[in-house]
Amino acid sequence: MLVQTLKKGVWARGLMTASLVAVAAFSLPATAQQPQQPPALVEVDAARSAMMAPQTFVPGTVVSRNDSRIASEINGQVTWVAAEGSLVKQGEPIARIDDRNLKLQLERNKSQVKRLEARLAYLKSDLERLRQLAAQNNTPVNRLEEAESTAMMTEQELEQARVEVRQTETDLDRTTVRAPFPGRVAVRLAQIGEYATPGRQIVRLVDTEHLEVAAQAPVSLARILADGQSVTLRHDQNVLETKIRALIPVGDTVSRTMEIRVGLPEGHFVVGSAVQIGLSAQAPEEVVAVPRDALVLRREGTYVFRVKDDNTAERLVVTTGAATGDLVAVSGGIENGDRVVVRGGERLRPGQPVQLREAEAAVARGSSGGASGR
Repeated sequence: MLVQTLKKGVWARGLMTASLVAVAAFSLPATAQQPQQPPALVEVDAARSAMMAPQTFVPGTVVSRNDSRIASEINGQVTWVAAEGSLVKQGEPIARIDDRNLKLQLERNKSQVKRLEARLAYLKSDLERLRQLAAQNNTPVNRLEEAESTAMMTEQELEQARVEVRQTETDLDRTTVRAPFPGRVAVRLAQIGEYATPGRQIVRLVDTEHLEVAAQAPVSLARILADGQSVTLRHDQNVLETKIRALIPVGDTVSRTMEIRVGLPEGHFVVGSAVQIGLSAQAPEEVVAVPRDALVLRREGTYVFRVKDDNTAERLVVTTGAATGDLVAVSGGIENGDRVVVRGGERLRPGQPVQLREAEAAVARGSSGGASGR
């Protein structure tokens, strides 16, 4: 019995010792259990004040500033039309019309000019002879006046014949339909062998180099929008910065919209492509904005990492607002001049030390003067 009691006492003391060791282990500081996190290599940019406004996106279409259906100016059979897709320069032929009748007409007109020139030369010679006779009173005065009148009328007929020559030459030149601007033949609207008349469309010519966007904006935005105002263009997941080229303040009575023309940045765009134009929905106001790359999106919310003066990361939950180009307005503790992480923030942890990339270090030092160390 005594032996059993002693065994129980030893077992109880062992259990108490183990419990104390476990409690002591759990009471040790976290730094004793986990090694300090190594510095993360990041890139930073500065939050900045900007005038921004909420945006509303409207659909737009890429159009050419020169898109024409070129028509014939004379009658005649079509003898040649440029193929679809042909790239032509300004003044180059895009179609030809049969010119044989006009060439014959030009020969007749020139022959008429020569005949009248010969007749006028004879009349002038006869008029000079009559003037000499009249000076000697050897011819009636009315005969001299008649000769002068005939010569003057012949001169006018000659001038009219010369005009007809120039008119026929102009029509003959119009048998070659030329490109009024450089572009591509999009559609052949007349085929070889068809008969062309003045106004008959021959080809559709599109300038594929000088493009812009046509969009319909609500007329309620007329007091906010203006020529030259910056807007956002969204195309194939790309967000580009551009400007309004022209605002046409004439609203449609049914749709209550007005047309705007927006400049198109350099890039590969095709006429007819669908894009979206981000327009200011209200007057701009001053906000604090950060680069779009500084936002970290998670299911629990949106946040940014701010770099404190001791080069440690601080996570701030933010609410996003208006966006213009690469900048997004945020609220939630971010101030003008704060350094925010734009590269390398995906795996950052709050309080983790950071190391700036060499390319960003000078920029960060220059902007850290306005950052608040928290």
